[in-house]
Formats: sequence, structure tokens, C-alpha cells
Amino acid sequence: MIFSELRYPIIQAPMAGGVSTAKLAIEVSKNGGLGFLAAGYKTSDVLENEIKACIEANVLYGVNLFVPSNEMLDEAALQAYKKQLEKDFSISLPVKEWSDDEWFEKLALVEKYKVPFVSFTFGCPEKQIIKRLHKVGCQIIVTVTNIEEARIAYERSANAICVQGINAGGHRGTFQNTNSLNFEPLHELIMKVKNAVNMPIIAAGGIMTGQQIKVLLIAGASAVQLGTAFICCNESGANEVYKRALLEGHFHKTELTKTFTGRLARGLSNEFMKKYELKAPNVYPALHYMTQPIRKQALENEDPQAMSLWAGTGFKMIRALPVKDLLGKLVEEANL
Repeated sequence: MIFSELRYPIIQAPMAGGVSTAKLAIEVSKNGGLGFLAAGYKTSDVLENEIKACIEANVLYGVNLFVPSNEMLDEAALQAYKKQLEKDFSISLPVKEWSDDEWFEKLALVEKYKVPFVSFTFGCPEKQIIKRLHKVGCQIIVTVTNIEEARIAYERSANAICVQGINAGGHRGTFQNTNSLNFEPLHELIMKVKNAVNMPIIAAGGIMTGQQIKVLLIAGASAVQLGTAFICCNESGANEVYKRALLEGHFHKTELTKTFTGRLARGLSNEFMKKYELKAPNVYPALHYMTQPIRKQALENEDPQAMSLWAGTGFKMIRALPVKDLLGKLVEEANL
């Protein structure tokens, strides 16, 4: 069984952008869950140092990689959006039309260090890559959002799938950059996927409490993955503006938006999202790099209205606790 070494079937979601630190992953794993490093947007050198930290701590851990996109770039739409943002924010924005996020370098790292768990988002690697990682002992997890994606992961010999529901914070893990969404409740999606493919399932999306964990395990999940629940932990790398936005009650709901990155992602509904949703093109990761100066400036000004504050729908139940205490509460609530 893929998760038999875990004391508890609780996985800390890999959250790119600085939230998922090595310290967070290590503390989750030390306290019975499975901590994950987020390789997305990091250099391979930074990722290697985080992997070494987990090895030195002698804990089970995972690394999440973004599968590079091969979508066509709408240059005209990208330039029009850039012009609008530069005018509104009086700022010069860069254009980095495409990046593979050091894909091959990061694959080489997880192979070199025989990372225990390797997960993939935004697609499923070719069978040859999975076979190569299997040879060094990596357990492969693929993020999916529907039955079709689950079947691809199964056919390419993934060890497990992370079934991401619509309530999840951060980016939709769809294989294609699309505005088409699956609004099925997570427990129903899990049961459908379980009937379609015979493989372990990780449930993800909006999970904040032990009671929810219990329901999803009964529905057929082998483990659950929580992201938003860990953002306000002491060990999280989230900045204080982000944490305050989640905790202080000024934001009342989340929305799916492509305004910051060119790919649908769920975050706290703010003014930037409302103003630019109809203007932002589906151009990922170009928009991610283009809007970075705006987000950086907003952070410096402590202005959450122009920041990407990724969060799941259950963010109001967030608990600002050390990892050990949060896991203790989740385990107690779920009767694990």
C-alpha cells in the first residue's frame, strides 16, 4: 500500500510561491503526515537544498513538479492585457512567453535523490519518465480533476492519483488550460473515479476539518490532501499580509480567476480579480511572470486587493496553529 508508512493518511499539499517551505514539510512528516515540497517557480538549486533538508531530517517527504504546457500563445491578447495593467498600475511589466520551469533539471533531482513521493500537476508525464522514476523507488502521484485524466494516469502506471475537487485553493490541476469546470462534489467525484480506475486515491479540495477527512476516507479515499488548512501554521512560508487576509474576516468568499496567471486558480475574491477577469487571457505561465511586479508591489504596500491570495472555499475554518497542534486536532476530529 502506497501510504502504509504514514502514521496518518494526511498529506500537506504542495503550495508553490513560497508557502510550502522545507520546514513545513518536515514538521508535517515528523508528526505523522506526509509533507510535500513545491518545486513550482523555484530554481533547481533551491529545490535541491530543500530536498537535502528533508533527507537530513530523516523524514518521508514528497516533491511536486509542474508538467510544462504546450498551449498556443495568444500574443495579441497578452499584449493588450499588458498594456492595460501597465497603464492602471504605472509599472513596466516583463514578458516571459514560456518557461518549462526547469523541468528536466528538476526531474533529474528527484531521480538523483530517489525522492520517496513525486507528484505532478497540470498533466501526466510520459510513461517512460514514470518508469525511470519507478526504477529508483519513487512513488508517482498525478493530480486529476475528472475520470478522463484519471484513466491517463492509470494507463501510464502512476501509483496513485490526487483527485482535486472544485473547492480547492490555488490552481486547478487540469491537464489542459481550460475554463470548463467539473462542479461535482468531491465525495461524488471520488466514488466515480474509484469505479473507473483501480488505484489509490488522494482526496483534495476544501478540506479543513477532521470530520471532512472522515467522510472522504469512508467515500473511498486512501488519504486526504490539505493545503489552505496549513497556510497559517507557524512553519508556513506565507507572508503576514496573506495570513491576515485569511484570518481577519475582511474577505468573505473565494472565486476562480485567471487574472494573475492565465490559468484558473481559486483565491480570496479581491478588487484585482473583479476588475480584470473578463480581460485576462488564458495564457499560462506568461501571465504569472507578467503580473509578478504588481503582486510584489502590492505586498510591499500591504495591499491585499492586488495580491493573489490562493485559498479554498473553507478558508473561514482556518486555524493559526503550529503544525503539531493542527495535526493533533485533525486526527482527534477524524478519530484516526
